[in-house]
Amino acid sequence: MTALLLIDIQSGLQETVYYGTERSNPQAEENCHKILEVFRNKDLPVFHVMHNSTNPASPLYPGKKGNAFHPLVQPIDEEPIFQKTVNSAFIGTNLEIAMISRNITHLVIVGLTIEHCISTSVRMAANLGFHVTLISDATAAFDKIGYDGIRYSAEVIHQTELANLKDEFAQIQDTVTFLTELDN
Repeated sequence: MTALLLIDIQSGLQETVYYGTERSNPQAEENCHKILEVFRNKDLPVFHVMHNSTNPASPLYPGKKGNAFHPLVQPIDEEPIFQKTVNSAFIGTNLEIAMISRNITHLVIVGLTIEHCISTSVRMAANLGFHVTLISDATAAFDKIGYDGIRYSAEVIHQTELANLKDEFAQIQDTVTFLTELDN
């Protein structure tokens, strides 16, 4: 059985100033929405993960408006929500147990950001034995300053993370290709 796992698609991840100077893939949330709607229409399992930052300055800190799910991917009643305070969707949650109890063997992962919670969760899901498909344009990255003081663009970070995860931890597809294959 295949399930959709939406990770940290929260309003606060629109606040570029907190996370860097730029964000790749501004259409990530729209692509997450498209995939979510198809899963709902096909009555396939959907799971949401919410990051509750432990840093009071973070837009994702509980009680701040940025902690809320993005309007395009609001959970509906029967869709479970798992709350976490670390990068992995599987640490400190019952996500793995929920997947196993529903006989889920394949995860389609979308969400934010690829250099943090997506990469960590994809790697862990693969290590736990799930077959993972990561949707490349349904995630995004922020620019980073390296240990050497060099600024790496959000697009370089995004593409590097995809390259690191490809084949060893996940099959990588874009939204259009994934949805076309899902319909066949």
